[in-house]
Amino acid sequence: MKSPYDRQDQITDWRVDMKDGFIKVAACTPEIRVADVGFNAKNIIDMADRAAESGAKICVFPELCVTGYTCQDLFFQDALLDDAVKAVCGIAEATADHECLIAVGVPVRAGGKLFNCAAVLFKGEVRAFIPKTNLPNYNEFYELRHFVPYDGAAYIVDLSRFGGKAGVPMGQGIFVCEDIPELKVGFEICEDLWVAEPVSNMLAKSGATIICNLSASNEVIGKEKYRRQLVSNQSARLVAGYVYCSAGDGESTQDLVFSGHNIIAENGAALAESRLFENEMTVSEIDVKRLAFERRKLSTYGAEPDGRGCRELLRESFLLKRKKTELTRAFAKTPFVPSDKSERDERCHLILQMQSHGLMKRISHTNSKSVVLGISGGLDSTLALLVCIMAMDLLGRPHSDIVAVTMPCFGTTKRTRSNAQTLCESLGVSFREVDITKAVTQHFADIGHDIGNYNVVFENGQARERTQVLMNIANQVGGLVVGTGDLSELALGWATYNGDHMSMYGVNASVPKTLVRHIVRYYAETCTDDRLSAVLLDVLDTPVSPELLPTDESGTDIVQKTEDLVGPYELHDFFLYYAIRWGFNPKKVRRLALRAFEGDYDEKTIDKWLKVFYRRFFSQQFKRSCLPDGAKIGSVTLSPRGDWRMPSDACAKLWLDEIPD
Repeated sequence: MKSPYDRQDQITDWRVDMKDGFIKVAACTPEIRVADVGFNAKNIIDMADRAAESGAKICVFPELCVTGYTCQDLFFQDALLDDAVKAVCGIAEATADHECLIAVGVPVRAGGKLFNCAAVLFKGEVRAFIPKTNLPNYNEFYELRHFVPYDGAAYIVDLSRFGGKAGVPMGQGIFVCEDIPELKVGFEICEDLWVAEPVSNMLAKSGATIICNLSASNEVIGKEKYRRQLVSNQSARLVAGYVYCSAGDGESTQDLVFSGHNIIAENGAALAESRLFENEMTVSEIDVKRLAFERRKLSTYGAEPDGRGCRELLRESFLLKRKKTELTRAFAKTPFVPSDKSERDERCHLILQMQSHGLMKRISHTNSKSVVLGISGGLDSTLALLVCIMAMDLLGRPHSDIVAVTMPCFGTTKRTRSNAQTLCESLGVSFREVDITKAVTQHFADIGHDIGNYNVVFENGQARERTQVLMNIANQVGGLVVGTGDLSELALGWATYNGDHMSMYGVNASVPKTLVRHIVRYYAETCTDDRLSAVLLDVLDTPVSPELLPTDESGTDIVQKTEDLVGPYELHDFFLYYAIRWGFNPKKVRRLALRAFEGDYDEKTIDKWLKVFYRRFFSQQFKRSCLPDGAKIGSVTLSPRGDWRMPSDACAKLWLDEIPD
């Protein structure tokens, strides 16, 4: 039997250029008066006008806002119910010029019963009524006195006598964007979220990427926090955007107060939130392309049904004008690093625990008598050494089982050499110095390389000699070579193949450079050894460098600074997060970078380093294809055995063509 919701004759295209997948949404809590439908409708229209002016394409109002949620037995009065439905038709007509899907809460009669509904309006029409499925009937709530829960049946509401159309469907459903397949909007009402099996679960499984909730949640102590967690967690569980709009000023305070708590969330993160009792409009942008990417990536997230075999599911579509979405939401410059210090410290502590436990297992499994690593006085090798210390502590073994080797050559400065030794002495590890200058000079003579030619042969010859030294010392002492390279270097291929690229276990392989710095600082701030803390802070102040080019005559100044050569790591980590973790195309990554780093870098600078990122990321995949083992610690990792598999000869042209020259 054909469903009454197979309304292909009424489906139109929705052609809208919501640039990069950002859809502006608004949660609107107007001032109301209980049972004063005219006053409420006027304020709803005024706020809808403001939402449309802000560029919102989805506008959500509270539960039963047309009449007021607290009408009690007035809901039995036909006068109120008639005026409410007539007002909804008037609101639709008054907002006909808005390119905006609007949902308002209203009581609706159908099938001889009264339903608590969301009226979904668009371009002058009431397109559907979405009824509430779960009615609270406990404590301060007694909705079953007036309303019936939605039973899954199909209803048709005749609005012709109120100035609307005759055949408005009532039922659960999804509003579909035909031209942007990632954008599908579903609705639930208040308690539908708070139950064990929320309606939004079914909506998301049927394809909805944005869930709108019309609510009348009264305020009691502690409920604000729980409500925020509930909305954020549901958006994470469903990999969805969530627009939660609650009743506020004007509801009856006979027994309750309503705070107008509005929340806009995306995949577990609260993008925007109103302050309690402000009763205003909360606006942000939900990235539906990001959500669709994550759903595709999660193989446990089921495929969408076609919508017709799912509980008589109503599916509607509509047409919008093409328009760029102006962004109001912020994007952190350092997406790998929490801005809140307590959260950042907690993350640093957890990462050190994960790294050290991973290394502990490898040491134990291989029965290694020691661990061996190169210590340069730089950030990465410092973090690796701290991880080795913690691993040995976990094993109950002395720090002297760690063999730290400094290998000075043409570019080693007095500062880094001194810091390396002081660090090792403070930690009580075995310290060796192996000057590789003679060995490298002899090697250059053997292969006929001019030692005055500071090209890639000059640099990589030193890096490979250092790795050879570490591997051979490890054989001497029955040890395991610990790699020091980090995630950012792996993304850029900033490592010498079969040089510092190689180890027996890479403890930093999943830690981005911007986070390495904070982990070392956290260790410095929490350790009780003043000498150790001082040297760690000096390491933090030292420019990042491989120290492969000769120093000046004083031997104190670093002449080769990594970020001068490959670009700022804060930019590359930003690019890495959005390009790889979320699969954004280069235009979108560029757009977000311009917003996040406004005032720090101009367009030409961002374009320059974005091109460098993509060129190097593609051309250096062969190094990532044969990485040593190393534990994953975050949402981005480039291990070929884990999250990232890519052909080493893939072409970057498609990506580079999107970036301005």
